[in-house]
Amino acid sequence: MVLNGVLCPLYNIILYNNSIGDILGKSLIAVLGIGKGSWGHVARLISEEEWDRILLISNEWGKEKFTPAKECEWILVNNRAGFDIIKEEIKKNLPGEGVVISLISGSGKEHMALLSALKENKTDFELVILTGDGTKYY
Repeated sequence: MVLNGVLCPLYNIILYNNSIGDILGKSLIAVLGIGKGSWGHVARLISEEEWDRILLISNEWGKEKFTPAKECEWILVNNRAGFDIIKEEIKKNLPGEGVVISLISGSGKEHMALLSALKENKTDFELVILTGDGTKYY
């Protein structure tokens, strides 16, 4: 099987409409901004979906105030720090595969740092969002 352009002889299956995470396991990475309005969306993603690993990018205040329904790992950043500092902090904590990201919360600076870290690590990812029709992956 070819997975992301690489021949994978260990998997003797064909992917059609399945996501990479269906086979490799899914790690959710979500940014939590300082505005609590979008936290409900992230909380529902955590509680309603099955994840092998959950990483939340926020600051100390977000960690103190947000109470996820499942065990999460935290990547704590100072949103006043320089872009490269935030990116490197995120980069050193990224999983290698099966990454699903939510950008519904947080700032553009944090989003760009996450996307840059994923790109530098050459990590494929999917986007996830809750809609009126259920959870959608892109």
